[in-house]
Amino acid sequence: MKVAKFGGSSVASAEKFMKVADIVMTDQERRIVVVSAPGKRFKDDIKMTDLLIALTSQILTGNSYAEEFKAIIVRYKEIADGLKLKSYICDEIAENLQDIIDTYKEDANRLLDSVKASGEDNNARLMAFYLQSLGLKAQYVNPKEAGIFVTDEPGNAQVLKQSYRELANLREREEILVIPGFFGYSEQGNIVTFPRGGSDITGSIVAAGVKATMYENFTDVDSIVCVNPTIVEKPKDIKEITYREMRELSYAGFSVFHDEALHPVVSQKIPVCVKNTNNPQAPGTLIVAERDYSKQQVAGIASDEGFCSIYVSKYLMNREIGFGRRLLQILEDEQISYEHTPSGIDDMSIILRKCQLTNGKEERVLERIQKELNVDDVKVQYGLALIMVVGEGMTSSVGVAAKATNAFSEAGVNLELINQGSSEVSMMFGVKETELNKAVQSLYKAYFEQPVSALTL
Repeated sequence: MKVAKFGGSSVASAEKFMKVADIVMTDQERRIVVVSAPGKRFKDDIKMTDLLIALTSQILTGNSYAEEFKAIIVRYKEIADGLKLKSYICDEIAENLQDIIDTYKEDANRLLDSVKASGEDNNARLMAFYLQSLGLKAQYVNPKEAGIFVTDEPGNAQVLKQSYRELANLREREEILVIPGFFGYSEQGNIVTFPRGGSDITGSIVAAGVKATMYENFTDVDSIVCVNPTIVEKPKDIKEITYREMRELSYAGFSVFHDEALHPVVSQKIPVCVKNTNNPQAPGTLIVAERDYSKQQVAGIASDEGFCSIYVSKYLMNREIGFGRRLLQILEDEQISYEHTPSGIDDMSIILRKCQLTNGKEERVLERIQKELNVDDVKVQYGLALIMVVGEGMTSSVGVAAKATNAFSEAGVNLELINQGSSEVSMMFGVKETELNKAVQSLYKAYFEQPVSALTL
């Protein structure tokens, strides 16, 4: 049994629905289909989820929402008409959406979660109707019926363990099951959405629950590439990558997979294949528990901008018990999360997203660090970009780090910081945002265009 998840770009129009149906029909093992809300049909189009958020905003401000409501129904009607489905289906979608509004209009969090979830929910209903119209034995399955139970945290749901026991029952169903992504139900009966990339999370949860032989994630690219294609022209495809490598790359900026989405399938060691809806014959990228590292120690290079560094210096910092805890407590008090904390004997840098130091937080944090920790120096450095070189093969190879430092030297890029994760799966480098592109291009050349020369231990 395979679970096939189709992202927003793969279910954005009637034409895309037809491609999905063809893909499902070509492999009888594809018994469970998970769908996102309709995505963009063209570059400047608006995603269904964004239309739903705009609708919610109008409702909560007390304004007329007729125009936003109509735009949503029109999108679904265009798909239904293109598939020659009966008109009453869109009438049911409109009634369902209005019921949600009437039920939750006084509760902002519940309204937003329920309205956003309707994007996936109604698209799954449409997909099931379409597959039935083709003569297939298909059935829409609501997440509550499927058994997807989650914590009662609007916009940040976490799956409950009991879900996997419930989902296992789906193996007994004979139909092609169409399940909406992005949300589940709390034990209190509330609709609750996952964080961003939630449909990927749903697909992974379902695949783990039914113990699928494969979790296929269909998107609009032939495979995952090893570096941002807007920085390096026509980068190499990743044919095979491990769960750990993919999670590190996703966390560090890869947009193909949400970094939490792999967790459910990892414990079951269910392989994941990222494929292209527009070119399903392409092999795609296979995500597995282990791979052969001898041919390519580094799996990919991820990069992202928008970081800053809080630099703290104090003589004999290493001798002061509790210093790190008290420093991080100041950040916690301000509801600030951090990404990395490279440190030395007398100094420490805290890397975080610069957007977290707004509304006076920077001034308060610096003042508290100076006053409460009596430091010699504390300052914030902005304009920082992070680059992550990821590969499980680095742990058993000589010369991998040297390639990176040589690449920065050849590009004339100064390193602001360097840190290797305790897992030794990744190396993190900090550079000025203005030098990000040439740094990544030089790293790509070193790791992916030159022959593998590192010695395996």
